[in-house]
Amino acid sequence: MFDQLKNMAALMKNAGAIRERVEKFKAEMEHKSVEGESGGGAVRVKLNGKARCLRVDIDQPLMAGLAGDDKTMVEELIAAAFNDASEKLQRLVQEELRKAAGELELPPGLGGMLGP
Repeated sequence: MFDQLKNMAALMKNAGAIRERVEKFKAEMEHKSVEGESGGGAVRVKLNGKARCLRVDIDQPLMAGLAGDDKTMVEELIAAAFNDASEKLQRLVQEELRKAAGELELPPGLGGMLGP
C-alpha cells in the first residue's frame, strides 16, 4: 500500500513533465518510420511512427510476372509486409517508451503510461 502511495506521489510531482514528455514523444514518433517486407523483399511497406502507411513498393519482376490468379498472392504479400512493419513499429514504440520513462525517472512499472 505504501508503495502505491509513493508511486502516486511521484506521479503528481512529475505530472507537468510527464505531459510534456508525452507530447514530445508523439511528435518524435511522427518522424520515425519502419519498413516491413515479404516475399524475400519483393513487397515492402513503410509506416511512420503513427502507423500511417507511407509507401508500398512492389518489385518490378513481381509485377511483370503477374497473371490473373496471382492477384491473391500479391494481396497476401502486401498484407504480410504490412504486418511485418506493424510488428517492427510496436517494438520501436516500446523501446522509445522505455527511453522516455527513463528520462522522467518514473517508478518501476509506470513507464507504460506514456502511451502513443
